[in-house]
Amino acid sequence: MSKQPSSYLSSKLEGRLKADKSGNSIFALKPIKKGELIAVFGGVVYEWETFIHLPERERSLCLQVEDRHFLVPRPIGEGDFVNHSCNPNAGLSGQIGLVAMRDIQIGEEVCFDYAMCDTMPYDEFDCLCGAPNCRRRVSGNDWQRPELQKRYAGFFSPHVQRRIDAQKAERRAFERAMREKTRSYAGKVATPSVAFK
Repeated sequence: MSKQPSSYLSSKLEGRLKADKSGNSIFALKPIKKGELIAVFGGVVYEWETFIHLPERERSLCLQVEDRHFLVPRPIGEGDFVNHSCNPNAGLSGQIGLVAMRDIQIGEEVCFDYAMCDTMPYDEFDCLCGAPNCRRRVSGNDWQRPELQKRYAGFFSPHVQRRIDAQKAERRAFERAMREKTRSYAGKVATPSVAFK
């Protein structure tokens, strides 16, 4: 097996231990412009039934790429340590690309919100990102939050975006049906009944 990491990490970044020694992360060595490619994740894709039996470390470093499919790095490299933040500076481009959502300065930790790709409860955890808007708990249902759908528009994995689009279409269909029902009911009430003698 090759020792070459399965993921790509921009030469403007490096993986290293966080200052508080709480784990590995990715930091900017040079300024990164909005829209610039930061990383491309790689590895082996596992279906849910096999994935759930992998060691916890492998599951925690994976990327959900489809509804029941997960990309696990083989072998693990620096680019696989991009952490979660509720106030991210990076987002997904397609299934496996990571791009800057805004300009990133030297020394900044590069993070993305796992709501951009996760739709299943395989890696839920208490969040300690420290952002003012921290959700305190990261779950596989966070993609459903309207404020996140608005904030991360254009940065969701395609499988998550399909779910968002389906959810919105279902909501619009329900609202349309309710309006038609209300109009129909209003029309019946407004029509006076004719009394016969």
